[in-house]
Amino acid sequence: MEFRQAVQKDLEQLKLMYREMIRNMNENQIQIWDEIYPCDFLEDDIRNSRLYLMSEHGEPVSAFALCEGDGGENHVEWEKCFVKALYLDRFGVRPNYGGRGIGGRMLAKARTTAKALGAEYLRLFVADINKPAAGLYEKHGFTRRKGVYHLVIDEELTLREYGYEIKL
Repeated sequence: MEFRQAVQKDLEQLKLMYREMIRNMNENQIQIWDEIYPCDFLEDDIRNSRLYLMSEHGEPVSAFALCEGDGGENHVEWEKCFVKALYLDRFGVRPNYGGRGIGGRMLAKARTTAKALGAEYLRLFVADINKPAAGLYEKHGFTRRKGVYHLVIDEELTLREYGYEIKL
């Protein structure tokens, strides 16, 4: 498998992969992503050199973005607030590649990439209903921090998100 930064020519295959993840999450009653998020953010992630992917035989099997901030960052009590941290966003593994350790390998790649970019911490938010993701992060050393971010999507949907971090 190849790990690299995503480029513009990857966009359509990445959108297809994310649509598969959305379908799978909806089937498992984890209705937190849709056609707008994360799909509409991928092009900007590529343009700003913050989207990374793992591919097999030229097909993306996992991806994540490393962002410099997050709307919920002030709602959580981080271990150290005023140090450089990057935020893991839009992390996912193509459903038919689940159970092969790709999630753990990608989290390791996220940690080494964030550290190479000068971050002292890698942070993320996970919706309270996304228990499989929270379990993966905890299994790989992330610590849940005190606080909850209420992410208002629209009048009908507000997500409760917990902050997690790992020292690099």
